[in-house]
Amino acid sequence: MSNTEIAKKVIDAIGGVENVNSVAHCATRLRVMVKDEAKVDKNAVENIEKVQGVFFNSGQYQIIFGTGTVNKIYDEVVALGLPTSTKAEMKAEAAKQGNWFQRAIRTFGDVFVPIIPVIVATGLFMGVRGLLNALGVTLPEDVTTYTQILTDTAFIILPGLVVWSTFRVFGGNPAVGIVLGMMLVSDSLPNAWAVASGGEVTAMQFFGFIPVVGLQGSVLPAFIIGVVGAKFEKAVRKVVPDVLDLLVTPFVTLFVMSILGLFIIGPVFHVVESYILIGTKAILNLPFGLGGFLIGGVHQLIVVSGVHHIFNLLEVQLLAADHANPFNAIITAAMTAQGAATVAVGVKTKNPKLKTLAFPAALSAFLGITEPAIFGVNLRFRKPFFLSLIAGAIGGSLASLLGLAGTGSGITIIPGTVLYVNGQLPQYFLMVAVSFALGFALTYMFGFEDEEPETVTESVTTDRFVEEAVTGTVPATLQDETIISPIIGQAVALENVNDPVFSSGAMGQGIAVKPSEGVVYAPADAEVTIAFATGHAFGLKTANGAEILIHVGIDTVSMNGDGFEQKVAQGDKVKAGDVLGTFDSAKIAAAGLDDTTMVIVTNTADYASVTPVATGEVAKGDAIIEVKA
Repeated sequence: MSNTEIAKKVIDAIGGVENVNSVAHCATRLRVMVKDEAKVDKNAVENIEKVQGVFFNSGQYQIIFGTGTVNKIYDEVVALGLPTSTKAEMKAEAAKQGNWFQRAIRTFGDVFVPIIPVIVATGLFMGVRGLLNALGVTLPEDVTTYTQILTDTAFIILPGLVVWSTFRVFGGNPAVGIVLGMMLVSDSLPNAWAVASGGEVTAMQFFGFIPVVGLQGSVLPAFIIGVVGAKFEKAVRKVVPDVLDLLVTPFVTLFVMSILGLFIIGPVFHVVESYILIGTKAILNLPFGLGGFLIGGVHQLIVVSGVHHIFNLLEVQLLAADHANPFNAIITAAMTAQGAATVAVGVKTKNPKLKTLAFPAALSAFLGITEPAIFGVNLRFRKPFFLSLIAGAIGGSLASLLGLAGTGSGITIIPGTVLYVNGQLPQYFLMVAVSFALGFALTYMFGFEDEEPETVTESVTTDRFVEEAVTGTVPATLQDETIISPIIGQAVALENVNDPVFSSGAMGQGIAVKPSEGVVYAPADAEVTIAFATGHAFGLKTANGAEILIHVGIDTVSMNGDGFEQKVAQGDKVKAGDVLGTFDSAKIAAAGLDDTTMVIVTNTADYASVTPVATGEVAKGDAIIEVKA
């Protein structure tokens, strides 16, 4: 099938030209902003030749074609009338998608995502201390004090982190935000936890009638202060002359917002937050594990709706109040069931394309990202998704009955194990095993009937042989080879990359590198098959037949080449170690993007094995991937 025919089928399947607001592409995906999702024939899209996977993400319908192919398909769909836009424009348009509640929750998630790693680390420290206590180990007083510093600091200064991140998201100065946030937990104010304990420490009475305490561990008041503060700062900046901006704007912002925060917003929303916490605990403590059953049953539905970030607030509240997070275990049950359903589909199907999609998507789910499993497999066949909701509900109920509560948030299933090393591991493994078994069994027995595999027609085969005869592009015999690192930095497992297309293995197996130097080197003797004008990605075919994608950063196509310099062109022959291009990590960070660089063998399916071999620091010339033909 020609690229033009594929493009026509894509347009028909997504509801026609009239159903498209705009289309763009990155190194691997066609990104389509559709007007009405209901008009998209998802099954038809998935079965189009050369399509490697599809999913909705950030308001975009993303169709995975792979390197090289996506450029050609993009050109064809544009030629057929689809309106174009830049990746940045599509991202801005995506932010407008959904109702006001969905947009608000999405923004809420943007605020809390940068904070989660700190909560995870703190939770790990709590787990280790809990494990030692469970083993009867008595720590020296100095060591105990040190562990308290490790486990308590993040929650003491939590308002500072929240206000900082909120300022960042809403366009304020993050430095002003963090100072304002730290004012809320000043040592000059009565400690909120000490006041709540009912001891001698009481609220400070400002002006004789306003009760004021520090906001240690508070989330909602800090968020509201951050939103109001960022918007106020932007308003002040508009009226202050540029010559006075550096002096006047921070002063006025801190002065006004400290008054509002301490005397109005803080006291009011501290009360609101306390009632939210009471309601959350009431649901979690419903008898007979009913709370876990309800949450476990609906959580992945909420993920599909895109408003699951609301749980971030609730989880952080629980951790700040009790250093325990029952939500984590329940959510783990729900996600385990989804991954198990995907495994069942992969085991039962005889379709090699579906197997290739299902198993990497399941692995992604077990590492804490269920979107590839949900959108790529389970929702496609419907029954696996809904049966896994039942399994997740039962697993969530078991989590509640067992009293499971993580010491942190943000990680689940395999990585989440570290949150239960404080004596809860047996119960945790039992809950995960039950959730997996139910999700797998229900899907395997009742949720999936394999489709008849499509056979390659004689005409297709003939066309291929004709093309080979005319063009001379007869595939070469693949050989074993070692791929060396194109980036100097720290090796990162592909499944830990924050992009479902790469982390799920949908583009092929490989490895990622967190750069310490902004230079891209050739990983082997090869021909440059693709050199993106934006300089953020390169496609190469080695002399031994491996097809390699080097993708600098995540979503860096949106930078439109700013900070990137391309040193090669398509068709160039390069030797291992030659410079392909350079990039500026500081500019990538300033754009709010991740510079982690993916190195993918895109023709993984042609090999017996593609194995990452690098760990820790990697230097120029170090082996990172072994491929076996």
